[in-house]
Formats: sequence, structure tokens, C-alpha cells
Amino acid sequence: MAAMLPGLNPPYHTRVRRSVGKMFDRDSLVDIKKSVERITEELLDELDVQLKDGEADLSAIVSEELPVMTIGEWLGLPAADYPMLRSLTHDQVFAQELLPSASQLALSDAATGILRGYFTAVIQERRKAPGGDPISTWIRTWDELERDRDKADEAVYRLVLFVVLAALETTANLLSTAVWLITSHPRQMGWLRAHPEDISAAIEEVLRYDSPTHVVSRVASEDTVLAGVPICKDQMVHCMVGVANHDPAQHVDPHLFDIRRRASHLSFSSGIHYCLGASLARLEVNTLLTAVLRRFPGLRPSRTPEWAPRVAFRRLLTLPVVQAEHRDGVGRAA
Repeated sequence: MAAMLPGLNPPYHTRVRRSVGKMFDRDSLVDIKKSVERITEELLDELDVQLKDGEADLSAIVSEELPVMTIGEWLGLPAADYPMLRSLTHDQVFAQELLPSASQLALSDAATGILRGYFTAVIQERRKAPGGDPISTWIRTWDELERDRDKADEAVYRLVLFVVLAALETTANLLSTAVWLITSHPRQMGWLRAHPEDISAAIEEVLRYDSPTHVVSRVASEDTVLAGVPICKDQMVHCMVGVANHDPAQHVDPHLFDIRRRASHLSFSSGIHYCLGASLARLEVNTLLTAVLRRFPGLRPSRTPEWAPRVAFRRLLTLPVVQAEHRDGVGRAA
């Protein structure tokens, strides 16, 4: 994992980051937006069907599916492989957990091995029949950057794996968390229905209030002092992003979820390590919330969601919801 983009330092980090180009800039998101909107409506159609019978699990029906379908279509991967990729991703991220157990690391190692074999085969196929997809583009880019074909393929593999892991795990959690928080606060939900222009600000508050990633671990490259704490070279440091987002020195009443807050946060990191897929994640959650507010004004959690026993990577295992009777009216953001 340390050899993947988030764990790299300049100058190699600069080289790898530039190799992906403007991955999710405004122009490239135009076509992706159409795909996200189509997939979202299809998934909500299925949610609607299941809600007619009572309770439905929004996490399983929507949140787990939207990210893998979006990134899978973008990368040109077969739809039949989506369930496998989703399942392997859940196991693989244990390698990035805070103090993972031996059994969790074994699951991660096994998942990584399968993913390596899968994406290595994909890269070989794209070499034989290149197209206009991102993987083919990265192959062409790295062939120019690296004379050694094996090293070029390894660089592309790490990029593809990183994109899939980041796109699936954290975005799925963000989608469920956003719906859970908004539907758990009916007045704020009503406000957003009446003021859809505030959805973007509400998403930033979701990111602050319950970040998809609560811990980022790093190794010190040299002796240093951070906030008065001496850190030795090669020492592991755990940066508690979730705690920082609740710093009372930065936020008034940080324990309160408030969509009126103009929230700043570290959930997408910052500087050279600012999340490559931040704009895509925001697009997916904005699309989902907009559609949910329009189609399911009475949506409410029916029970407390179930979370996976993790610290670093948050994951809602279930988000049971029901469609309650709704009375039209303008909500207050409270």
C-alpha cells in the first residue's frame, strides 16, 4: 500500500500524479454525470419497489451499487465482475485499518492477490486491444515515462487498484452516511427540499460530521516535532482525521449536525495528497440526495444502522429505511 499514490513522496509522487492527467475535471465529469444520473434512477426504482413491501436496505440496494457501477463503466470493466470487485474491496482495505488483526490482514492479502491477478489480466487485454478508456490511456502514458514494460505495467496496475479501492469503499460509505444523516433530521431534510441549492453545503457537513476515513497513517521520513510532540524518523504516526473534523477550536458545537454550517474539513486530505476522486464522490452523493429528496420526501431510517467494527474506514453494513407518510411544507434547518 505504501507504493500506491497516497503513500508516495515527491519527486515520484509528482510523476505518478501527473500521469493520471485531469482525471475528474469539469469536462470529463460531463459524460460521467449522465451515467451517474441514469444509474441512480435505476437503483432508486428498485428501492421504490422494495419500499412498497415495507422496510428496505438502502445501503445494499443503492450505496453499495452506485460507486462500483460508476467506476466500472468508466474503466470499461464487465458488469458481471462488479460483485466480485465490491466484495474484494471490502476485504482489501483491512490493510489500511488501524492496528488490524492477523485474520484481517490475511483477508486483505488474499483479496490483494486476486485483485492483482484480475487487473494484470485487464492490462494485458488492453495492451492487445487498446481503446479510449482510462486504463488504455494510462498504458500509453507510462510507456512514454518508463522504458521497462514490466515497470510500466506495474505502475498502471497500482493506479487502477488505487482508483477502484478509493472509488468503492469510501464513496459507498459517504452515500449511506449522507442519506442517514439527512433523513434522521426531518427539518433539515425539509429545508433541503425547499432549498436544493444548499445540498452542496449539506454534503460538506456530512463529510465533516462523519468522515469516510477517520484515520490516515504515515511514517516519518525524518526526525521532527509536530505540535510539540517529538517524532522520530521511521516512526508510525496515526492522523485522526475524524477527530480533527470535530475540533471545537475550528467548529462551534462540532457534535451537532447542521447543514447551515459552512463546514471546512480534512476528509479529502489537502495539498499534494488532496483526493483525486473528490469531485466524483461529490457528484455521486449530490445526485443521490437530489433524487432522494425529489422521489422519497417521507424517507426515514426505520432502525439504527449497523456499522462494521472498524476505526479507519467507516462502513455502514445496513441502512434500513421506510417511506413514511409525508405532508408538504417548508422545513426549517434545525
